[in-house]
Amino acid sequence: MSDLLAQHYSSIRVRYADTDQMRVVHHSKYFEYFEMGRSDLIRALGLPYGDMEAKGIFLPVIAADAKFIKPAQYDEILIVETSIREMPVVTMTIDYRVLRENKQECIAEGRTVHGFLNAKTGKPTRAPKEFLQLFNN
Repeated sequence: MSDLLAQHYSSIRVRYADTDQMRVVHHSKYFEYFEMGRSDLIRALGLPYGDMEAKGIFLPVIAADAKFIKPAQYDEILIVETSIREMPVVTMTIDYRVLRENKQECIAEGRTVHGFLNAKTGKPTRAPKEFLQLFNN
């Protein structure tokens, strides 16, 4: 596994609407938690999604997976650890771990793969140099 290029921690309080009939976080909500972590990480790097889109680059999800280890419940504080380990080229893979507030227990893991897409042509493109430079700081 390559070195860690970027990492960010986001805090989430589980809403009642996030839970299912069994009173645990519904599996689909973890992908929303991943999205929150991903947005926070990219914003912390210095080039928020909105800025990239304004420059004509979209980052659609082209693959996603998750492993659910333990349940989370209403009103718990969760920490989403979001990491980029490999330099993006035409795609970017982002890893996630969802931890209990104390960061001692991992309750879910996942990853998303994103393609860089030229907004005007709708075709794949390389990661913008401006984005890649964020990893050299």
